[in-house]
Amino acid sequence: MSTGTIGWAVVDSWTLTRRELAHWARQPVQVLVGLVFPVMMLLMFGYLIGGGKGIEGEYTDFLVPGMLALTMAFGLESTMLAVTQDLNKGVVDRFRSMPMSRSAVLVGRSVADMLHSVLGLAVMIAVGLAIGWHWHGSAIETVGAIGLLLLLRFAMLWIGLHLAMVAGRPEMVQAVQILVWPLGFLSSAFTTPGNMPSWLGAIVEWNPMSATATAVRDLFGNPNATGTSWAVEHAGLLAVLWPVVLIAVFAPLAVRRYRDLSH
Repeated sequence: MSTGTIGWAVVDSWTLTRRELAHWARQPVQVLVGLVFPVMMLLMFGYLIGGGKGIEGEYTDFLVPGMLALTMAFGLESTMLAVTQDLNKGVVDRFRSMPMSRSAVLVGRSVADMLHSVLGLAVMIAVGLAIGWHWHGSAIETVGAIGLLLLLRFAMLWIGLHLAMVAGRPEMVQAVQILVWPLGFLSSAFTTPGNMPSWLGAIVEWNPMSATATAVRDLFGNPNATGTSWAVEHAGLLAVLWPVVLIAVFAPLAVRRYRDLSH
């Protein structure tokens, strides 16, 4: 690929990213709801439900990193809805008929989603600090933790883009989005697998979200899930491998699906 072609793709992708950002300006309530929902979940589990049994230290210090990991799965329905709406309104067909990079639509959408995820993380971290959470790791470890969270989000994003194009219609997105909840709640986001039946705890320990939550807690220097399994002891490695594998699988599937839409 020539330098000119790459530059063309970058310009087109940024143009479509700005299109998504313009939608934020026109629909601020939708953006606000997306930011507030995980905050409500954090406050509900932190103050109303709890779940700190078997956890050494403050439950808030255990909960907040887990909620940061869970937040990386929230909000995908907005991206998925936008994709299906563009498909059904013929917007994607118009993009394909224009002299623009074929990758720009998916790249522009993913960049906008990642910007929203960074904003969501910043809000959640601010709320966590406000309710008494603290991290104790170094600056490099803190940056590493945030990097792992965004890597998980990037993987979830490509899964969402692929499933949105498979669903094809906005009304099908809700059914697909339900799949996120088992992934989120069958994890160590809220409690340690040691509090669960052994068979369920083993499943939870291998959950990609559990790997990220455990690795992030280690980097933040927060109380963590206990266990001697390979998955728990190598959570940092799994927090990288799981997203990389998911991206390697679903990014090509999403690109292929997008190309097939023209046939």
